[in-house]
Amino acid sequence: MLALASLLAGLVFGLGLILSGMADPGKVLGFLDLAGAWDPSLAFVMAGAIVVGMVAFMVARRRTLSFLGAEMRLPGARHIDRRLVLGSMLFGVGWGVAGFCPGPGLVALGMGEGKALVFVAAMLAGMGVFELLERPRRFP
Repeated sequence: MLALASLLAGLVFGLGLILSGMADPGKVLGFLDLAGAWDPSLAFVMAGAIVVGMVAFMVARRRTLSFLGAEMRLPGARHIDRRLVLGSMLFGVGWGVAGFCPGPGLVALGMGEGKALVFVAAMLAGMGVFELLERPRRFP
């Protein structure tokens, strides 16, 4: 049941990315181009997502089990450190250069977008490099 619910949630998420334009790198880059022909439409998409997320986290904090019976494991870290700031900056630069972030990049790949193939390959390579660099830190 958990796998089916995960599949359905992923499909709804992907459909939402397609309908909102978040899977279109041109639309994303138009949103990020504050000095040019700025397209504010994605700000409304993000605002809606933030509201839904806030409500979901408020409900989740009060629960010990998910609606399907899985253990609730919410993030516990609350501090902002150098790694978080640098990672956020790297994410933002990548988003601005490519017009993709991980979710929309995977959706665009599934839609057959050629640029998404390059993005997803680079994303997977970056994840592999991160794991290689983190391994000594996790297993000293």
